Amino acid sequence: MGGHYATLIIELTVLLLAIFLGIEVISKVPTLLHTPLMSGTNAIHGIVIVGAIFVAGASDQDTLTQVIGFIAVVLASANVVGGFVVTDRMLEMFKKKEPVKKANEAGAK
Repeated sequence: MGGHYATLIIELTVLLLAIFLGIEVISKVPTLLHTPLMSGTNAIHGIVIVGAIFVAGASDQDTLTQVIGFIAVVLASANVVGGFVVTDRMLEMFKKKEPVKKANEAGAK
């Protein structure tokens, strides 16, 4: 039974270190790079979704692991969708806007 607690402590330590490292890395990124980096990480989050689906769908897991796997699928999916929305907005900024036609020009044609 002691092995389970040691494994839990190791997993929590890795989780906390990953959270700390993620916050440190992201806080150092300049604001202008956030959007391009977000669009570039969509592929990585696609891999996270696949891994979370494997965890949530494994038949030999306990209920807690399946719930955490499901939450991981939901959060990773939201992250991918949000990344695509932000990327789409960013690309819209670079499109040329057509000049607005005046009302009498539109009616004359």
